[in-house]
Amino acid sequence: MKTSSVELNPFSLMMEPEVVLQTMERSQQLRGLRRHKLRPLDKPLIPLTKEALASRAAFDAAIDAEELEAMEDGDLLN
Repeated sequence: MKTSSVELNPFSLMMEPEVVLQTMERSQQLRGLRRHKLRPLDKPLIPLTKEALASRAAFDAAIDAEELEAMEDGDLLN
């Protein structure tokens, strides 16, 4: 395969993305890569216990109560 210095110049490659796509399609190395999908956000990394969920709910309720109190007092700027 013959490559010219223009094809190796990253700036010229940005101007001709179709050349990059064609080169990628012909690449044996890219075709040989194993493909698998990683979905790290599908499952929580740390399972939450009942205590953790209750603690989170209590914290959220405290924040909501503070915001409600601030709204009643007219302390919010928005």
